[in-house]
Amino acid sequence: MRKAIFPGSFDPITLGHYDIIKRSIPLFDEIVIAIGVNAEKKYMFTLEERLRFIEEAFKDDKSVSVVTYEGLTIDLCKKLKANFILRGLRNPADFEFEKAIAHTNRKLSKIETVFLLTAANTSYISSSIVRDVLRNGGDYTVLVPDSVRVKL
Repeated sequence: MRKAIFPGSFDPITLGHYDIIKRSIPLFDEIVIAIGVNAEKKYMFTLEERLRFIEEAFKDDKSVSVVTYEGLTIDLCKKLKANFILRGLRNPADFEFEKAIAHTNRKLSKIETVFLLTAANTSYISSSIVRDVLRNGGDYTVLVPDSVRVKL
């Protein structure tokens, strides 16, 4: 069974994340979207809201599930018996950052990282951009799945 973990903070999930997950469904038997919890980080959305946004976005995709976790992603992979970590790449800076993490994860665990390039029409979207648009009253709905709707 080919099981992949797609880790992130998803604060909030964007159309870029959504696209990567949808495109990876044919590649894996199961995809676990893993919302990482970092006590040092200040989030715009609560863990419950982020979980709800993702569960609603993928409610019709039976091979996609959502969990929350703390600690190393490779430890979650071992716990869930996942063979792969899935990551999206928007630009060369993402690649350099993700490459170092992938090499470290493989050295520590033998778990492979699979990279998918974001689609051209979503490559500019990041959660931080979405949060900035939200804070400033812009139309964030063109940047996120329909499940991400908040009262401003």
